[in-house]
Amino acid sequence: MESLRRLLTFLSILLILLADLACAAQPIKSTRDVGHRVRNIVLVHGAWADGSGWKGVYNILVKDGYHVTIVQEPLTSFDQDVAATRRALAQQNGPCILVAHSYGGSVITEAGMDATVAGLVYVAAHMPDAGESEAGDGKRFPSDLSKSTAIRKTADGFDYLDPVQFREYFAADLTTEQAAFEAHSQVLIADANFKSVITAPAWRSKPSWMVVAAKDRTINPELERWYAARAKSRKVEVEGASHSVYVSHPKEVATVIEEAATASQK
Repeated sequence: MESLRRLLTFLSILLILLADLACAAQPIKSTRDVGHRVRNIVLVHGAWADGSGWKGVYNILVKDGYHVTIVQEPLTSFDQDVAATRRALAQQNGPCILVAHSYGGSVITEAGMDATVAGLVYVAAHMPDAGESEAGDGKRFPSDLSKSTAIRKTADGFDYLDPVQFREYFAADLTTEQAAFEAHSQVLIADANFKSVITAPAWRSKPSWMVVAAKDRTINPELERWYAARAKSRKVEVEGASHSVYVSHPKEVATVIEEAATASQK
């Protein structure tokens, strides 16, 4: 009888120890880790480009564990570009960082009021306020491109960049071969898109970041700095970068996006 009692006591202690070990083996997940980490990134391209330009940034973000969606706006109208972005936001399974290059900045400014958006990152991008358009804001600090002959128009109201001048104004820090490919694969944009007026700027109520391309000739870097100052954005300058900074400096751009994801916990 005494032996049985000792055996039962031993088994009870062993079960308790095993249960403790099982609990210790489980990772401790805080509410912040499970429900509040921003792990979704939505990338929006600009004029005369498509989503493939984000490939370098995409690779870094995915390697670092983020879920990345790239919006392919049609560039046929501002409303359709905003709608395409909102469709991508609707597919997210939690809060996200909404990122844009160039003209895409106007798009995310309008689409960014979506409840899933925790923060905004503008990469050499426009950042208009309510009642403003990027065409109007561009006059504050005219760019080299706006003073050039590189912007061409089609008979039906679409704009494109002269392939011969494309690298000079849009992609000076890319190789000649890469810039030539981008010039001959550029997506034409409706001229009216640049004149579309913002109604509800998301950066007024959400944290924002601005990547300034210090050698940008498509958008004047001074305008990018002015946008950042007005919005009280966290500003990061990439020295020597052309307007195609998201292609030529993917590591620096991805670092800013990840900083935004860390800072914009919801």
